[in-house]
Amino acid sequence: MKSVRVAALLSVLLAASPAWAVKPFTADYEASVMGGISADAQMTLASAGGDRWNYVLSVDSPVATLRQATVFEDRDGAWRPLSGNDSTQMLIKKSQKNASYDWARGEARWSGDVKADRAGPVKLQEGDLDAMLLNLAIVRDVAAGKPLTYRMVDNGVVRTQAYQNLGKDTVTYAGKPRQATKVSRSSENRQVIVWVVDGLPVPARILQKKDGMDELDLVLQSVR
Repeated sequence: MKSVRVAALLSVLLAASPAWAVKPFTADYEASVMGGISADAQMTLASAGGDRWNYVLSVDSPVATLRQATVFEDRDGAWRPLSGNDSTQMLIKKSQKNASYDWARGEARWSGDVKADRAGPVKLQEGDLDAMLLNLAIVRDVAAGKPLTYRMVDNGVVRTQAYQNLGKDTVTYAGKPRQATKVSRSSENRQVIVWVVDGLPVPARILQKKDGMDELDLVLQSVR
């Protein structure tokens, strides 16, 4: 009986515990693109009024400018993407894609530089995230010890993203070594590795690899 009462008490405490709080921040990263070209990067989260938030990642280098932006709503700890914009400007190439997540209709659509078979509509389910929101979800769920499996609806397709916990690693932040949880996922020819430091609202490092080569490496320098 005692063990049953303890289990019941724990379940009540967990249910009553507050959700991971969404708070505004500005995070500066040192970036490396295309296997070694230095760049500046910044990740920001700002209120858009009410329960809506603007989440932006920008990367500026001598050869390319990348910008990803998501507007999402925080419904008592459940995040819903509402719209997105993904733009890339290289020396001889430009690309812009826009996403719209219509939760009333239960569908997502894409416009801009997208192929006809990637325009949608794609049926939405509760809990769906876009690629940008995965960054915040991983930080939140590592801290809570939750499974790192997500249904990502992005760029006209639905993909299950399952991250594996690789254990502890050491990263340098603000000139000091910090213990981080290292997680990773692989699919086809791509791999994404994320380092999460307890107490930081953003990943301490994000490394994207393609065909075994570094494609984008973001290393956190400061957050405020």
